[in-house]
Amino acid sequence: MKIALDTNFLVYAEGLDDVRRRDVAKQLLRGLDSVDLLIPVQVLAELHNVMLRRGIAADAAAVLVMSWADLYATIDTSYQVLKQSIDLRLRHRLPVFDALILAAAALADCTMLLSEDFQHGFGWQGCTVINPFLEPMNPLLASAIVPQIEP
Repeated sequence: MKIALDTNFLVYAEGLDDVRRRDVAKQLLRGLDSVDLLIPVQVLAELHNVMLRRGIAADAAAVLVMSWADLYATIDTSYQVLKQSIDLRLRHRLPVFDALILAAAALADCTMLLSEDFQHGFGWQGCTVINPFLEPMNPLLASAIVPQIEP
């Protein structure tokens, strides 16, 4: 199973906002250990921008962003992604950068995109947007989590 991560998920995982969401993001990253996690390149660019706006030095922000790219596979913004995002934007009136992210995830055969920026449960070409911070946890997301065995 492949799961794509959106910018807000990474922002929370970096601890830049809400403590509860940071803890949820980190717990999910541990629980989704056996899943193919992917990050659209657009997400990395947005994360870098968020860090700069929050006052993180450019070199430190670059290191943090590239560490995500080192940990997980990335999804390039190709011409095909652009074409799909335009269709997605026209049909569903999504903001252009959100459409790029969802199109990239769908074209990479991701089952889910973890994000709180879209309508929870919205699907596009086999990829369902799941808000990982809602309670109770979405059953599709819960099914991907590997239980942690404590010693």
